[in-house]
Parts: sequence; structure tokens; C-alpha cells
Amino acid sequence: MAIKFGVIGSGSWATALVKILTDNGNKVHWWVRNDASASYIKSRSHNPHYLTSAILKTKLLKIDSDLKKIVSAANVLIVAVPSAFTTETFSVLDKEDLKNKKILSAVKGILPKENVLLNDYLAKYFEFPLTNYFAVLGPCHAEEVAAEKLSYLTFSGIDVAFTKKIASYFASPAINTVVNDDILGVQYAAVLKNIYALGAGIAHGLDYGDNFQSVYIANCADEMAAFLRMFGAAHITVGEHETEPSTGAKASNYAASVYLGDLLVTCYSLYSRNRTFGNMIGKGYSVQAAKLELNMVAEGYNAAKCIYNINKKIKAEMPIADTIYKILWDKTPPAKGFEAIEKVLV
Repeated sequence: MAIKFGVIGSGSWATALVKILTDNGNKVHWWVRNDASASYIKSRSHNPHYLTSAILKTKLLKIDSDLKKIVSAANVLIVAVPSAFTTETFSVLDKEDLKNKKILSAVKGILPKENVLLNDYLAKYFEFPLTNYFAVLGPCHAEEVAAEKLSYLTFSGIDVAFTKKIASYFASPAINTVVNDDILGVQYAAVLKNIYALGAGIAHGLDYGDNFQSVYIANCADEMAAFLRMFGAAHITVGEHETEPSTGAKASNYAASVYLGDLLVTCYSLYSRNRTFGNMIGKGYSVQAAKLELNMVAEGYNAAKCIYNINKKIKAEMPIADTIYKILWDKTPPAKGFEAIEKVLV
């Protein structure tokens, strides 16, 4: 089938995805939250609030603040709203609205009100099948994607053939696409890296140096891999690859961009809002003050609590993630928390 894209969300990542698709000549139906923003984008060809320097091909855009219109017009819906607002966004829809649709999640967090991934929420409230659900993730800061700096996007889905088809619409000289079928693993990796990046920011705010940060991140990668393995994620062992039968190319494993690569860039990059948020906490800001100062959603904040609760059932050894949760939610002093983290690093 010919794909008709609908993008749900108007933040940085949604704007970057819209730019990729329209730069490739694709028509896009785009839901933005209010009529004022829609009118501004139509008349000025850029988003007034996010990635303001990115020029958009408005002739290829159908912009509307009515979500039902966007959903009706598209057969592949790209969900790119912050996880904290996803349930509110979908509250205007019913089961019939999503019937026979495909959903590509660009959500990089757990839905905090439900404490589940987007696919679980859709299955529970919309009877949406996992076979029609896909995710796009990877080390892909919206600012660099919009600036057309070479980036790698990983598209994941159980239906590998259709996953490849979706990915083909995004491929360009500035976007390399990777496909895998680890739909749950890639999403949980995206959630965990935000928690660890927030911790990296706290460490920076506490004036830990690069030597400590390298050991910290290496241990975060190990902790993440252990959680993913216990959750059933595939391709965890570094240095071991399956081979694609048709091409002979090696399949991605845990060392690939969507797992380790995304962890590294989120922990180190100055574009990372999670690192920035954590840096404020390390310097003595309260959580509330950091939220007000950042004026953007740091996914790692809610994710820390969600993973802490999910892990009560999984029972993975997660001393780093647990400590970051305690700093953010139990008011453990950051310096005291990182003294505890120092003792578990190897």
C-alpha cells in the first residue's frame, strides 16, 4: 500500500521528522496542538517554538489542530508527543479511529500515568495489535537531524518487510536507516538511556570529571543490558551477530546505534535535555526549579520512577537507576547518592 503519513506532535522531534519526510518529497498530515501554531507554520514555513531555524516545505503539509482529521487522512501515524502527554492526546480517539492503521512510535519514554510502553497502552485501550506497531529510535538529536548532519535512525517492528518499507521513506544522504525486529528491547533501551543520561548530568553538576563519567557510562551500559536480557530482549551479546540471509550483512546487536550509541550521545551531548536537567540537579536546583528552567520535558525524570516500579517485578540488579530514582523522587542528596554509586562501579 502507498503510505500516507500523519504526524502527531509539534515539538522538536516531531518537527525534525516532518522535515525529513517533506524534504524527501512526501506529503504529510500534521497535527499540532493549537490553531495559532498551525497558522504560523503555514504562513512562515517554520515552527515558532521548536527548531525555529528549520525551514519546512509547507506545500507538502496539511496542518490541523483536529486530531481526528489527521488520523482519518493517514494510514501510518507517527506518534511524537512526550510520553507524559500521550494518554491525554489519545483521549479524543476511539477504537474505530485506529482500525487498520499502522503506528510508528517516536515516543522516547514510558507513559507515566499507565506505567507502560505505548504499544501496551494501545493494546489495552484500543485493541491495537503489536503487528501494526513500529518504533523509530536511535542516537538522533532533533537539532542535528534538522541541520542535516549525518544520523542513524533504527526502525523496529515485528513485520520486518513493512518496517523496511517505512524506513525507505526516511532514507537520505543525511539519514542512514537500520531495521530490526526487537520492538520491546529498543523501546526499553530508549527509556533507560534517558535515566542514565540524567545521572551523567548530575555527576557533571557535582564536578565529577571525564574519567569518572567513562566508568559510570560503561557500568550503565552493563546494567541496561542485564535489564533488557531479563526482559527478553534479543541480540544482547556484544561481538556476536546473526547474518541477514538475503544480503549476508550482519544484524545489529547491543553494541549497535539504537542501544549503546543512543546511550552515549544522550549522556555526553550538550543537546541532551536529560543531561541538562541532571546537571541542574547536581548543581543544587530542586526538581521543580529545574523543570521551570529547562521549560522542556526531560523524559528521564518520569522514566526513573516508572522503571523503578517495573523492576519490582523484573528484579534486575539496577543500583545506578535505583539511586537516580531516589535522588529525583525520594530527595536523596545528589552527593550522597553518587557516593553510593561510586561503590558499585567496576
